[in-house]
Amino acid sequence: MTPRPPSTGSKKPKSTKSQKNPKKNPEPDPKKDPQQSPEKNPKKDPGKKAAKKLEQQTEEAVPLPSPALDAADRERLLAGTHHDPHSVLGAHPLPGGVAFRVLRPYARTVTVVSGELRTELHDDGDGFFSGALALRGVPEYRLVIAYAGETQETEDAYRLLPALGELDLHLIGEGRHEELWKALGAEPMTHQGVTGTRFTVWAPNARGVRVTGGFNFWDGTAYPMRSLGGTGVWELFVPGVGESELYKFEITRPDGSKTLRADPMARRTEVPPNTSSIVHSSRHEWQDEEWLARRAETPAHEAPMSIYEIHLASWRPGLTYRQLAEQLPAYVRDLGFTHVELMPVAEHPFGGSWGYQVTGFYAPTARLGTPDDFKFLVDALHRAGVGVLMDWVPAHFPRDEWALAEFDGRTLYEHEDPLRAAHPDWGTLEFDYGRREVRNFLVANALYWCEEFHIDGLRVDAVASMLYLDYSREPGQWTPNEHGGRENLDAVAFLQEMNAVVYRRVPGVVTIAEESTAWDGVTRATHHTGPGGFGGLGFGLKWNMGWMHDSLGYVQHDPVHRRHHHHEMTFSMVYAYSENYVLPISHDEVVHGKRSLVSKMPGDWWQQRATERAYLAFMWAHPGKQLLFMGQEFAQGAEWSEAHGPDWWLLDPAYGAEADHRGVRDLVRDLNTVYQDTPALWQKDTEPSGFEWLVGDAAEDNVFAFVRYDAEGTPLISLSNFSPVVRHDYRVGVPDTVPAWHETLNTDASRYGGGDIHNPSPLKPDPQPWHGRATSIHVTLPPLATVWLRPA
Repeated sequence: MTPRPPSTGSKKPKSTKSQKNPKKNPEPDPKKDPQQSPEKNPKKDPGKKAAKKLEQQTEEAVPLPSPALDAADRERLLAGTHHDPHSVLGAHPLPGGVAFRVLRPYARTVTVVSGELRTELHDDGDGFFSGALALRGVPEYRLVIAYAGETQETEDAYRLLPALGELDLHLIGEGRHEELWKALGAEPMTHQGVTGTRFTVWAPNARGVRVTGGFNFWDGTAYPMRSLGGTGVWELFVPGVGESELYKFEITRPDGSKTLRADPMARRTEVPPNTSSIVHSSRHEWQDEEWLARRAETPAHEAPMSIYEIHLASWRPGLTYRQLAEQLPAYVRDLGFTHVELMPVAEHPFGGSWGYQVTGFYAPTARLGTPDDFKFLVDALHRAGVGVLMDWVPAHFPRDEWALAEFDGRTLYEHEDPLRAAHPDWGTLEFDYGRREVRNFLVANALYWCEEFHIDGLRVDAVASMLYLDYSREPGQWTPNEHGGRENLDAVAFLQEMNAVVYRRVPGVVTIAEESTAWDGVTRATHHTGPGGFGGLGFGLKWNMGWMHDSLGYVQHDPVHRRHHHHEMTFSMVYAYSENYVLPISHDEVVHGKRSLVSKMPGDWWQQRATERAYLAFMWAHPGKQLLFMGQEFAQGAEWSEAHGPDWWLLDPAYGAEADHRGVRDLVRDLNTVYQDTPALWQKDTEPSGFEWLVGDAAEDNVFAFVRYDAEGTPLISLSNFSPVVRHDYRVGVPDTVPAWHETLNTDASRYGGGDIHNPSPLKPDPQPWHGRATSIHVTLPPLATVWLRPA
């Protein structure tokens, strides 16, 4: 079949008939037919050069084999089970010419256009169109597709080579593609001179995969993907598809049934409850170079770190990422916190999960804006001098049928053993950390947030549930590891790899473990083996859940009973240097009937606020970094609710909040200010030489006194009185190197809502030995208060 003007009458062009019976209806010779020779009609030929080049490629009229697909390929394409659609669709050499095959359901006609060539293909039925041209080689061409009432001109996706390189496939196959988000998912790009989007997805058990979305009216029949070797990766470059297009993958399971899935690597999603993925390309221009340049100067465990934990959607309900950027950085900076910790921002279908049941591991939740909007918020915090930590949830994922669960028809991201796959507490599924591709998915995800969103640290949720095979399981519900133990060796290896890769690639980033047991070596380097025979997990910091539990237990007792629980406040120093710790008063402690921090305290309203103030100052002085959940900084009385967030109205002067809630907030501001200005409170958090008890056994008095030292030996004394009575002339032994002391902070100050009982300044030591020291001082301890003393 040689070039011929487009058909204007019959649906089947004459060129198709000549192909069937070339002797009866011989092809015209373009050299003898002026209507077929663009060189004889230059005025009618806008593509003269292209036509001449095509003519040079044209063979003499010869019988050509039928270009139509055989029944087997047609059936596989229509069923969505073809592994290599590019081998049969598109343009392919055949004896004597080139075959063109197109699959476009609902199309009226399909025309091949290349330069002056414009040939309508034969309608083979069921959406298939084909034609054969007597060409010496495959030309560059486009398709003109006519539907009822609409005509589209587009590149043919099936004439293009794979848009994913061999190195990418090799790294994916080995499970060590550290920039996996650049290889899988939807990537707008220009490929072989064509603008569009490359779609790639890992689905090794699928019989076939098709791309479906708004650009094809959610019918993926015309967009089958090709399988790239043994990696389990499917790929299709779709011309003309760009940013903001909605899409999903239609997967044919091993049993032949179909499932429509969101992209596991989607970088943007619809606003829940809608579940489609969205093609995205970032346009944000970062302005936090100064912050990034200096954040690696000091290791996190040797630097000040005071963390404000936030649930973004409810901090001030209704605000978008960009609106939060106008308010949150100023608020956090004013209160003196060094970091914010964001409860999970990765996309999740149920808001009541607070983000801990993730379906879109690579997409910030669309509830508050786009990924670039979230980058804008991080950028604003950095420019305000505030670091950004983020909760990260690699322990489990929900069972939603459009997400990761049995993604390609079989267990894939979850463990194949049902006992290992089902999380007993949350009704979710646990990742299969032993599968290299799954481990790669998670390790790359950690890097993705740090590199693409400039996150300064990841707080890893529910680490204990990952480490133990018998976590929340009864005997018979779990299988021991290869050594007969209960440790999940795959999870250990995954956490070690994740930490090692993150610290290697992203200087200045810190990883923090929420690990509620006494697992040895959570913050030990991965190459250092501990007593249990395991290398360290490699985290930078660990939440001190023991301190949180014991100290809250102590202050919730009535003061008259606290002498029986004195050890709950001192026991933390027995293990304080076994790990690098964060002291957390998190969202978990102020919900579900546990009451807010101030409401945990016994007594009347004055005593409750006084006890919270004393507790916060004790916490800020204790070795370890500190974390406080939003609303607790101003003594909110009600539990936190994700529906309405903190009770900001409590700070309204019209409510008379100056002495109540504003006073506690002012204390938190002063705690952070003194904390950052006093290296003794943070510089040697992980060294025993940075702490010393002065009074640790005064159970009858409900008094705790200790001294903190910085690297130069400069001390700060913290004195806490958790009884409701004033203790006058209370003698405390002190370091004899300091000639005089003065109060640098007193939680009983009237501006905080206290009784304003102070110590005169300076406090000069007496040569009277006390508490094993050569000198001592007489101090007045206000009721339910903490006092900090520094050298005068």
